[in-house]
Amino acid sequence: MHLTLRQWQVFVATADAGTTAAAGARLALSQSATSAALNDLESQLAAPLFDRIGRRLVLNAQGRALLDPARALLVAAGDLERQAGVGQADAGALPLLLRIGASTTIGNYLLPARVAALLADNPQAQVDLRIGNSAEVVAAVQRLEVDLGLIEGPCHASGLQVLPWQRDALVVVAAPGMALPAAPDLTTLAAARWLLREPGSGTREAVEQALLPYLHHFARAMQLGSTEAIKQAAAAGLGVACLSAHAVADLVALGTLRILPTPLPPLSRQLWVVRHPGKRVPPPLVALLGLPPATFAHG
Repeated sequence: MHLTLRQWQVFVATADAGTTAAAGARLALSQSATSAALNDLESQLAAPLFDRIGRRLVLNAQGRALLDPARALLVAAGDLERQAGVGQADAGALPLLLRIGASTTIGNYLLPARVAALLADNPQAQVDLRIGNSAEVVAAVQRLEVDLGLIEGPCHASGLQVLPWQRDALVVVAAPGMALPAAPDLTTLAAARWLLREPGSGTREAVEQALLPYLHHFARAMQLGSTEAIKQAAAAGLGVACLSAHAVADLVALGTLRILPTPLPPLSRQLWVVRHPGKRVPPPLVALLGLPPATFAHG
């Protein structure tokens, strides 16, 4: 048996793209070359990896079992090439490259200062920060597209390492001119229009976990696709929001949002680090997040 990295690249690309034509486009290969590499791989494994459904290729059980190990193999090969200086004019001065996935509040409000401090000490470093909702970040971790993911809600995916990172204080905010008592009670809060993120967002899940035990339901709700949209909608008087204190600090300082004193207990949520066991975590990334150096010593 003689398997090649190119065959595994074709396998992963086909699994992601669904057709050999689309996989070939991603890899700058012709469809015939892509199909030949995939057929040769399946022939050497003596088992098909895909079910052929019309023109689409859908992973079967064997393919699903091999997909994560194949991704890990390709990532390890890429890391090895970088460490060896393949394609680098100066192999002794490889730039630090960190790939981070972060949900919106973390990516927009908590990480920029940390990244700035890293770049001040390592001017040649490169940071690829991918921001999405928590479900999107977890998917990127599963596909080994990022070194680590940082999310705002629990991770429900299996096969990933999930560790607590830090706690994030939540506050209830509204526009200063909104018709609400100075200190609304629970009945008033339950009847208010709540501005919420979309399902799949860690902020949405954290807000529901924090508030619903006391409010029991949201009588009225408006769904918006980002924390920034919720902030601006709240400042415009469209409703009440529960957001990270970090996220609203700017508008509170400007006086366009006010933090509402409520009978609720202090609200906070746990922020999480999510890692694929097959992905090596660069030590500078561990330091950037303020984690103990031995956190991923066995990864």
